[in-house]
Amino acid sequence: MELLADKHLQYVEQLDKSKDDLQYWLTSHLRMNGLYWALNTTFLLQKPDLIDKEKIIDFVLSCYDESSGGFSADTGLDPHLLYTLSALQILYLEDSLDRLPDRNKTINFVKELHQPDGGFSGDKYGETDARFVYNAIQSLLILNALDEVDMTNTCTWLQQCQNYDGGFGFMPGEESHGAMAFTVVGALKILGKLDLIDSDRAATWLSDRQTDSGGLNGRPEKLPDVCYSWWVLSGLAILNKVDWIDKQKLSNFILQAQDPDKGGIADRPDNEVDIFHTVFGLAGLSLLGHPGLAQVDPIVCLPSSISAKLYKDNKLTLK
Repeated sequence: MELLADKHLQYVEQLDKSKDDLQYWLTSHLRMNGLYWALNTTFLLQKPDLIDKEKIIDFVLSCYDESSGGFSADTGLDPHLLYTLSALQILYLEDSLDRLPDRNKTINFVKELHQPDGGFSGDKYGETDARFVYNAIQSLLILNALDEVDMTNTCTWLQQCQNYDGGFGFMPGEESHGAMAFTVVGALKILGKLDLIDSDRAATWLSDRQTDSGGLNGRPEKLPDVCYSWWVLSGLAILNKVDWIDKQKLSNFILQAQDPDKGGIADRPDNEVDIFHTVFGLAGLSLLGHPGLAQVDPIVCLPSSISAKLYKDNKLTLK
């Protein structure tokens, strides 16, 4: 099946023209994430200049919270680690990290969310889960500040997220969920502590997520979803176990979820497309070695050509 690259690029271009749609205003809480998903899509499709760079940076900086150093989803909203990481990823993709208003203040924003048990809260309201731990670690990686936080208890916290079935929960003791593979395995890989988990047991649980359709699901007995082509497959890639699934069947499942008319990728074939499933569908295809795509780094969900500099700046050797 063919990758409809030009159609997907057209789809991204049209996203900026949808401000008259009700859906645009209902998704203000995802605006920063959405911009990262759209920009990363253009990088994976090897058209990084498709979106105006200055327009992107102006929006990111408009979401900077001067009092805390964090970033919000949209102008006027509260800062959060989810949006802070997306903002930093965007600036790094655009080689504009020097435009960050106050690097030290942003570092402190992340550090102050570190909890005594090793977890990280997403914001000042205190909710903690593995997503925020990963957000914090990649944010510090981009800021070249990993050594400013003692991650000893964080590694223990992440280790405790692995369950008897091999999967990972949002927190220690919670049900295994496919999306947590990327956050826990990726975070431990960055910290050089991947040996703390049972890799074979994890890979077994992750490979079991493949359904008869070829797609991957997030939990047993659930429908397959294109987004798990990233969340699950990235974990297998970091563990060097991508061959534990049928790669051709997964590739076909993703390609069948493309919209041949307007572009974009849906959660599964014949459903409505969105930018979330588009970027993670393309990232999954990249992990599968599909032609026409930039190589994606399974640890940080950035093009490998860009993440290489990130690791070099932090004096990390990640293979």
